[in-house]
Amino acid sequence: MTELPDFADAGLVPIDGLVFGGHDVVDTPLAKQLERLVEGGVIPAGIPALVDLDIEHDLVLLPSASCQLEQVGLMATDIRAFAERHQLARVVAINVASTEPPCPAHPAHHDLAALRSCLSDGESLLPASSVAALAAFEAGAAFVDFTPSNSIRLPAVQQWAIERGLPYGGQDAKTGETLVKSVLAPMFAARALQVHAWSGTNLLGGGDGATLADPDAARSKSLTKEKVVADLLGPDIAGEVHIDYVPPMGDWKTAWDHIAFSGFLGTRMTLQFTWQGCDSALAAPLVLDLARLSGLALERAHTGPMPFLGFFFKDPLGSREHSLARQYDTLVTWTHP
Repeated sequence: MTELPDFADAGLVPIDGLVFGGHDVVDTPLAKQLERLVEGGVIPAGIPALVDLDIEHDLVLLPSASCQLEQVGLMATDIRAFAERHQLARVVAINVASTEPPCPAHPAHHDLAALRSCLSDGESLLPASSVAALAAFEAGAAFVDFTPSNSIRLPAVQQWAIERGLPYGGQDAKTGETLVKSVLAPMFAARALQVHAWSGTNLLGGGDGATLADPDAARSKSLTKEKVVADLLGPDIAGEVHIDYVPPMGDWKTAWDHIAFSGFLGTRMTLQFTWQGCDSALAAPLVLDLARLSGLALERAHTGPMPFLGFFFKDPLGSREHSLARQYDTLVTWTHP
């Protein structure tokens, strides 16, 4: 998206100026992952031939940590080493791991000093995504959460970033059903068409579907998916979002929505839509956009939440705006100060 004319003179790093690294718990070889993506129709058959599969020399196995504070330090050291090894000007960390369930509340989640004290005492009270966020901030990197995980939802984690003068953004990228919602809901509001019910069913396979088969993880996802309609049309709209895991669908997903609304003199009507797409192919270019835009925020020394990235997210941090058109205008305006 950032290759569109509206962003041509925004000063974004060129695509070929991006270098990729990551922390992962998956040990599946890259060649096998590519093979699976080709078989699933996600990428063209000729792509694997263009990829250098000899990357063993770049793999680093992080030592086991005795506590979360040590784990933050180990990951931060690795991020710094990555930046130095590739002579990078800026680093943006983007969480694209599976969705976490909501974490149990802890008083230290709300106070930076208390969080530091607990971590120094060896306590483990942070979800994995928040550990990753702190590691990014310790390494001087921006952090963006592509998922609805806990990560930067915790106030103490946000305070950690602000103390270091770093930007953070998210959460939960909208790639399909919710993307359509953020266009249709403003239409109903602008035409004064009263929406009575908005129900949705999502069918998906792959790793994301397997994760969301867990009711706790699905709860995190449903909360962000339902915010768009509630914030744009009000909290009293009937209906909810259902997520069903269908393993044979692989990386593809189908969403079906049913909207009940009324017009002049209360005449009842309905709108239905079906969205079928490949989630990986919809999400991948957004990761590139977010890396480029967050890199620009780092260059401008932006501190704290990045509400101008709301265009990409179901639950945008620092903003309650959900209309896709208005979010796009906000983003373009920010890139051209």
